[in-house]
Amino acid sequence: YSRNVVQANPFAGSSAGNIFGGLGAIGWLQYNETARTDGDPATMPISFQEYNQNIAEGYDAIGYTPADGSNPFGTDNSFQNTVAISQPLYSGTAFAAVRGAKALVDINRAAVDQTVDEVIHQTRTAFYDALLAQEQVRVVEASRQRADETASDFTQLVAQGVSPKLDRLNAEVDLANAETQLATARAAAQTITDQLLLTIGLPVNVPVLLEGTLDAPSEDLFRTVATLEALEEAVEGRPDLEQARLAIRLNEVQRDITQAATYPSLSAFANLGYNANVPDNRTSIFAPDPNDPFTFEESTEGFFSDAYWQPSVTVGLSLNWTLFDGFQTRRRVQQNQIAIDKAELQLEQATQAARLEVAAALRQLESAEQRLAAQAQTVTTAETAYAFAQERLDTGVASLVDVRLASQNLDTARLNFLQAVRDALVARSDYERATGAIA
Repeated sequence: YSRNVVQANPFAGSSAGNIFGGLGAIGWLQYNETARTDGDPATMPISFQEYNQNIAEGYDAIGYTPADGSNPFGTDNSFQNTVAISQPLYSGTAFAAVRGAKALVDINRAAVDQTVDEVIHQTRTAFYDALLAQEQVRVVEASRQRADETASDFTQLVAQGVSPKLDRLNAEVDLANAETQLATARAAAQTITDQLLLTIGLPVNVPVLLEGTLDAPSEDLFRTVATLEALEEAVEGRPDLEQARLAIRLNEVQRDITQAATYPSLSAFANLGYNANVPDNRTSIFAPDPNDPFTFEESTEGFFSDAYWQPSVTVGLSLNWTLFDGFQTRRRVQQNQIAIDKAELQLEQATQAARLEVAAALRQLESAEQRLAAQAQTVTTAETAYAFAQERLDTGVASLVDVRLASQNLDTARLNFLQAVRDALVARSDYERATGAIA
């Protein structure tokens, strides 16, 4: 909306004013020609002054005062209402950008998958560590219990005069060491459990009960595919390699977007308008009787009259084409191609790193399987030795020192076996993460 407070006459200083000033003479000439040719003796041609006088008397009869004629084309109020609609019909840049957006979505989805894999692996490892610490506490508790029983036995033997006092003192030292080891193991287990809670997003120092034990895993845990097949599986399934492949595609799309700047774009458009020039004085006069040009009547139009408000519709096509940009686009395309080459090199490096990781995970899994089998056999041997020492003690052949030594060997074998179980489970998780098959 515009309010025209003071309007300049666009024809001021030109001879156009004389043209509009002479328009009144046209009415006078038309009147005289009609009076001369109508065959009525009562109507005779009149002078131009008399014609203007009759017009003025007709205006006075209805109380009409002509407006200042300094700017006959100006209006007091201007309204412009426009709705512009544009629809691209062809744009190489836009179409390439859509492909780029799809590639970016895929890259972000692969990043999410990679993060999920890492979180799963970290959670598994933290859980296995917590179970191992819990089992270590149980083993140390059993060791402490045996040390207590040994100390009690030596106390009785020393009192009976069967064993020297030194044996009792050594047993008491062993008991104190076992109690220290138990306190250390409990504190370590709590710390590792807190780390597990932190990993899965729970408040630390919250009492929790871990469900599960570090039992010997089944043979299915160590079933893997051949090395070559594992490498191919990693190349196809790892999210980080998928990201690297998508990065190449995204750079290719960026190159296409840059190159599309050299192509024309075509758009359809429609402009809808509803404009108005509305004067404050909307009263006009007219002569209702064509035979009496000096008798007038007034007519007033409404503010929203169609005489002032007019619609407009424009439709068309727009073609834009940059014919020369100083070789800027060509240079940017070259830069995009360099980025593509770099992304391809990064994919090759990531693929080789994945192959190395898979091979290392396979070796680690095989080693864990061998160590687990060896430690299981060691536990069996230690249990047999401890039972044999107990039997020899009962028959008086062995001493409590022999039993204590066998007990310590059994504790060490069980702890090593639990560590081997944990390492085997973590090795399997490492293998699944390396091949992109973690679930």
